[in-house]
Amino acid sequence: MVQNLGVLHETPSQTAGPYVHIGLMPSYAGNSGTYDDEVGTTPIKGEVRGEIIEITGSVFDGMGWAMRDALLESWQCDASGVFPGNEGADPNFSGHCRFAADAETGEFTLRTVKPGSYLGRSGIRSAPHISLWIVARGINLGLNTRVYFEDEDNSFDPLLKRIDPAPRVETLLANRVDIGRYRFDIRLQGEGETVFLEV
Repeated sequence: MVQNLGVLHETPSQTAGPYVHIGLMPSYAGNSGTYDDEVGTTPIKGEVRGEIIEITGSVFDGMGWAMRDALLESWQCDASGVFPGNEGADPNFSGHCRFAADAETGEFTLRTVKPGSYLGRSGIRSAPHISLWIVARGINLGLNTRVYFEDEDNSFDPLLKRIDPAPRVETLLANRVDIGRYRFDIRLQGEGETVFLEV
């Protein structure tokens, strides 16, 4: 016998909420001592090649409020444009970092190496960038985006050339605020909404 589904209502889905911090960054969530070293809190494991930079920003919701529970992960190549695990990669650079917005201000800081341009599998070169994955309250599936740098030549990047309308490329550019320091804000919706990627 088939049940009449016309009278049933969809139950609320579970958002990331605070649970993502408990599982991925227990010390941040107030559970220090769970691990000797939490995974991915820095991509730098000693003396690295290239310029060390800091990217500061916030994840803003549709109301323009900084999301204080945002958690982010970054993936990137090293300063020479080589990804970890490949021949010639910087042995002191993991290419991965996990970090969270400050619970009071909503600001995050990523301290990493400025990536180099790399040659993709298809033989097409990409401009220097960092891939980001973002989760927070209200985000049922993690969002993917990229950070490019306003002080680099991005004109040849294959992904940026496909963004339409072209002015939205600016939502992926980190602005240089000082030597080795950048600002990159992520807007989930509304004016200046960041370009998100399906990967």
